[in-house]
Amino acid sequence: MAFAARTYYDWHLRTRTLSLGQRTLIMGILNVTPDSFSDGGLFYSPTHAPERALTHALRLLDEGADILDLGGESTRPNATPLTPEEEQSRVLPVIESLLKLRPATILSIDTYHSSTARLAVDAGAEIVNDVSGHLWDPAMSATCAELRCGSTLMHTRGRPQEWPALPKLAPGEVIPLIITQLRERLATTIAAGIPREKIVLDPGLGFGKRLDENYPILAHLERLREFHLPILIGASRKRFLANTLTHTAALATTLQGEPPTTVDRLHATNAANVGAILAGAHILRVHDVRAAVEAAAIADRILEAL
Repeated sequence: MAFAARTYYDWHLRTRTLSLGQRTLIMGILNVTPDSFSDGGLFYSPTHAPERALTHALRLLDEGADILDLGGESTRPNATPLTPEEEQSRVLPVIESLLKLRPATILSIDTYHSSTARLAVDAGAEIVNDVSGHLWDPAMSATCAELRCGSTLMHTRGRPQEWPALPKLAPGEVIPLIITQLRERLATTIAAGIPREKIVLDPGLGFGKRLDENYPILAHLERLREFHLPILIGASRKRFLANTLTHTAALATTLQGEPPTTVDRLHATNAANVGAILAGAHILRVHDVRAAVEAAAIADRILEAL
């Protein structure tokens, strides 16, 4: 992996514009789900009261998050799909309450349902972050074009229920597959009326890529620069990091063959994030905002010294 000199973009959202490339932006993860892989149930109440989510959202903002990515449905492997109505009942009260407290907050809605995207943007969200790259709901591209919001297109290989049975990828297959399929998704979204200046690309670490299949993405992230679009990376606490630590000889006594818990993947997450920034990432999607802000500050200074 070679260091990639900064590229600069203006990301046009629903009502404002973010400058990308001056420094790495941090997108804090706010899950209001009972079953997300890392923080399921921590910020979700079955009564749909948003207090726990609001407390965590304010903490993420105070720690330096530039964007909050709010999700109401888990997309971990084998996750159970939700109806859009259930998803909406989780996220919409949080959006309404948070924007009353912090009206300047830049909110992203993590959804693949176009109806949820519409209601969330109408409630004040600026960005739609669709992990399917607008594949799982054929109305999503037209909806985002109509809403004139920012759009994050992620590469996903299959659906969560299919991931365990997907055929393995050779290291040399990973990046070409992502580039080919992102090119197709990008063409579709632009044809639907979404301007390029509203789009950010995410190669989708962990989404249908097993364990070590994710490292070629980080090793060759600069290949995505051929799209001339900003890049978002979401490595935070993911299983491929834990797998590497479990099989690291120097950690054998500490871990005793057990994978580190999600909260014990912080240092591995920081290492992946710094590598991604040096290879060209503009935005990091993370659970641990303060640590990401600190890691990004150092990586940014390295790039400034190129």
